[in-house]
Amino acid sequence: MRRVLFQWRGIQIYAYPAMLYLGLVLGIVAGTFAAARLGLDSAKVYVTLLLLVPVALVGARLLFVASHWGLFRREPSRIWRRSDGGAALYGGLVLAFLLSLPLLKALKLSIGAFWDAATVTILTGIVFGRMGCLLHGCCAGRPTESRYALRLPNVQGVWRRRIPAQILEAGLAAALLLGSMAAWNRLPGKGALFLGALAAYAAGRWWLESTKETIDRIGSLSLHRAISAALVVFSTGGLVLMLLHQA
Repeated sequence: MRRVLFQWRGIQIYAYPAMLYLGLVLGIVAGTFAAARLGLDSAKVYVTLLLLVPVALVGARLLFVASHWGLFRREPSRIWRRSDGGAALYGGLVLAFLLSLPLLKALKLSIGAFWDAATVTILTGIVFGRMGCLLHGCCAGRPTESRYALRLPNVQGVWRRRIPAQILEAGLAAALLLGSMAAWNRLPGKGALFLGALAAYAAGRWWLESTKETIDRIGSLSLHRAISAALVVFSTGGLVLMLLHQA
């Protein structure tokens, strides 16, 4: 556990935001390069990604705050505290996707092709973001005596043998990133890469929820499992419609 990566001239650099921002910077660069390979205007894609990243960060934080409202209601000053971990990817993805629709239309960019390129940005961000979670202790795996467990802390600093949930999710994103590169230009149409990666990530995330120590719930329902299931249906349905349209 290393919440503070290092100090520079009295300034503390916290692990979670540092890794998250590093992932976003590298993700934007990679996504812009991917856009150029798709024949998109890379300058327009770069600007669009820069505009959507803050939107995604706000959406991700708001969903996390909403799912832990009992804590933040007592300490509202922590809602935007940068040293705290805590961001729910799905909140950022949904908000960024919705706001991208009018923006892409105004810039005359293909929605499907843009989100194919943005898939590279998202997956890169997840890899680094989950490493930030590992260093911070948030999103910790549940305790277990399995041979595959690692001695890791949770966000409260309690060290135990745990399922390395953050590493597993980073590995899932890395595998999907490599798979996306292998499938580049081999899928049926614009947007197919995004929909396929979204379906695979959501399915994997549905399973990964069982490895977490703390599961965000709405009543008895796991929040992220419910969202994952909805995204699997949405993305799979989109792929089927795309294939039927081309048949």
